[in-house]
Amino acid sequence: MPIMNIDNDILAVKTDGLTRMFGSFRAVSAVSLRVKKGRFYGFLGPNGAGKSTTIKMLTGLLAPTLGSIQILGHTLTGDSADLKVKRRVGVVPEDLALYDHLTSREYLSFIGRIYGVEKNELRSRIDSLLALMNLEEHESKLSMEFSHGMKKKLAMAAALIGNPELLFLDEPFEGVDAVSASILRETLQQFVRRGGSVFLTSHVLDIVQRLCTDVAIIDKGTIVHETCMDMLDGSLEDWFLEVVGREEGGKDLNWLEGGASSQASQP
Repeated sequence: MPIMNIDNDILAVKTDGLTRMFGSFRAVSAVSLRVKKGRFYGFLGPNGAGKSTTIKMLTGLLAPTLGSIQILGHTLTGDSADLKVKRRVGVVPEDLALYDHLTSREYLSFIGRIYGVEKNELRSRIDSLLALMNLEEHESKLSMEFSHGMKKKLAMAAALIGNPELLFLDEPFEGVDAVSASILRETLQQFVRRGGSVFLTSHVLDIVQRLCTDVAIIDKGTIVHETCMDMLDGSLEDWFLEVVGREEGGKDLNWLEGGASSQASQP
């Protein structure tokens, strides 16, 4: 990957008052973000907090009800003017939008052409990405035959093929084996070291703590805390639970204690 020129005056992501309603339900409420270029930004929250809805708005898949979005200095308007900045962005969505009846090589070729990658360069990038993701032996398989983890790796390859400046990753490590997860971590760290920016959601807090330079927590559609990882005292998990609140557990499942011995003692 080439080293990117970072204009510190332009933010990778900027939102003001970003809000999304579904009927009377406010999924995201007045979210204002400032993500600097060259940073690895973790966007955390409980299930249903508004993370995926926010990413869908940031990537132009969902129109905001209120508020504004700037990506790499360009204000999203919802029209064809957004296409220019979208070519500078890679996305791994929550719902993997792969084409079931394309092989991994065909799929990457299709995505690369959308990004306008020149033919010879595209072939080289596909070879490199299939090797990186350990998908070379499976390149003739249809994506519908892939496991969930393999689909995640193919989606990551597709996000990288256009040589983006900014990556939006929604749970990219879910279902990925330990070896592949290590490769993905190293690839993303290299991407950021060379000037790229990453906006990540993940429930794997250990990975977030190891990768991210900045972290924000969204809960019930609202940003409730934001910090630089260098300022964090203690573990990310403890801080996260303190911010969102530790929920009380349900009733004790006493019937699970010593169940085998209890059953064995029955006549």
